[in-house]
Amino acid sequence: MTGGELVAEVLRKHGVPFVFTLCGGHISPILVAAKERGIRIIDVRDEASAAFAADAVSRLTGVPGVAAVTAGPGVTNTITAIKNAQLAQSPLVLLGGATATILKGKGSLQDIDQMALFEPHVKWMASVERVRDLVPAVEQAFEEATLGVPGPVFVECPVDLLYEESLVRRQHKVGPEAPPAKGLAEKAIQFYVRRHLGRVFGGKERAKPTAPRPLIPLRASAGEIRKAAQVLRQAQKPVLLVGSQGTLRTDVIDEVAAAVRDLGLPTYLSGMARGLLGVDSPLHLRHQRRKALKEADLVLMMGVPNDFRLDYGAHIPRRTPVVAVNLSDHDLYKNRRPKIGILADPGTFLIDLAAAMKSATVKSPAADPVRDAAGEAGDWLAGLRRRDDQRDAEIAQRAEIDTQWINPLHLCREIDKVLDEDSILVADGGDFVATVSYIVKPRGPLRWLDPGVFGTLGVGGGFAVGAKAAKPESEVWLLWGDGSSAYTLAEFDTCARLGLPVIAVVGNDAGWTQIAREQMEILGDDCATVLNHTDYHTVAEGYGGKGFKLERPEDIPSVLAEAKSLARQGIPVLINALIGKTDFRKGSISM
Repeated sequence: MTGGELVAEVLRKHGVPFVFTLCGGHISPILVAAKERGIRIIDVRDEASAAFAADAVSRLTGVPGVAAVTAGPGVTNTITAIKNAQLAQSPLVLLGGATATILKGKGSLQDIDQMALFEPHVKWMASVERVRDLVPAVEQAFEEATLGVPGPVFVECPVDLLYEESLVRRQHKVGPEAPPAKGLAEKAIQFYVRRHLGRVFGGKERAKPTAPRPLIPLRASAGEIRKAAQVLRQAQKPVLLVGSQGTLRTDVIDEVAAAVRDLGLPTYLSGMARGLLGVDSPLHLRHQRRKALKEADLVLMMGVPNDFRLDYGAHIPRRTPVVAVNLSDHDLYKNRRPKIGILADPGTFLIDLAAAMKSATVKSPAADPVRDAAGEAGDWLAGLRRRDDQRDAEIAQRAEIDTQWINPLHLCREIDKVLDEDSILVADGGDFVATVSYIVKPRGPLRWLDPGVFGTLGVGGGFAVGAKAAKPESEVWLLWGDGSSAYTLAEFDTCARLGLPVIAVVGNDAGWTQIAREQMEILGDDCATVLNHTDYHTVAEGYGGKGFKLERPEDIPSVLAEAKSLARQGIPVLINALIGKTDFRKGSISM
């Protein structure tokens, strides 16, 4: 096999269904060999989208997504997406092309120090120098991406390792047909090149891809589970927080959801955990989390760090005991020390904890009547539920307020009404998408994709491509702010070319509203926050999709219905929804 074929064979053995890419001569042998092995090659319009798409596949399937990009600008274009995956703790494998090993540092095309560039942003990396080392390097990359705290990995594959040996020797003018050297200098150069290529290709026949080893999750000990169960039994007002780490074990995601239901605790979900309990679970609370945390007498943090989203731990009073489970030792103790800190997979821990609580004689406390501060009989969960329902009622009232164009809350409520049960939501934006998160409900586990803690704009096109590729039977909704849509609107070309019929909704209020609202109040100037009511639907049609301009609330149901129908026919759709400005999220900017 050539080096490109060896890499492709490793991908096949690891069950990789797709490689996301933007073409380049440095990586062409990998792409062609992967295609020959039945791996679908999905070529996007920006290398960042390739990495974002690989990230989406990782999150939805549990198999690390793979992106392959060419050298130099190809790899540098992925940096934001790779950093986003690192902070979101999402496993993916990035294969990067590089100049020929003999030409490194000599000024060849697109030759930069890629390893120094990636070192701060990946979990593990390797630069391969011999063909026979490609297999162990790529195999280790898959293992490193998923072990412990998941994250992105980078394998640099120099171009001379990937092509046929005879072609490489011809390129370096030392093949059998090369003219004899003239003079001592030429003879020395030929000797050096032949010796170098002998090292590059030596032993390649011994490179044998192997089947991947099964991933064994890091489990809590029986003693740790007993200790956590004991604390939970004593609590009267517990609150459960579940973050993205709770969904890493996609193979047991239904068991994780069942465990949360069995525990019966008031539950707040974030990141990839959104949708874990479906739409109508009475345990799932969506609003006023801060108040609940202030009132709780125990907080269980499953894969949730005390970062800015919890005001660096200040949302939980210091007197309140915390049971934290995390795969990251750093995140486990970030900004405050838990009463019980357990280094383990949060999803597996929830399964084990539910089993321990079920075997006990005492029921889960959230299901039992408790006394509130006034000493009156009450139900902790029911009280939180009532407060949540009141907030939903308030949002419903605000959705009826007339605004210029369409009230964004009303639009979100209408979208929520028509979602299929297997729909996947991709969130990419600021103010509009944050409004979406209050109203539009993922229908089940692994049906919500957002960038994560990095708050990256521009994930949308890549995430949507990856989601539709990984789950072709699912309705994929790309919920875009008008500002963020411009980052990856060109991926409508990818969707149209490759038969990936997503439905995109652009909340078009002609501005970077999340920034503008606070900037105007604090600084009195809307500098750099004003956009036009651009015809994004026309751009989508230019790329081969179908576009709708939505200006009146009464047209929402018919446009959404037609969009769903066209997507079922294989046509990607973009709805350019002109929305009014509101103060719904006033004061919500994070810095």
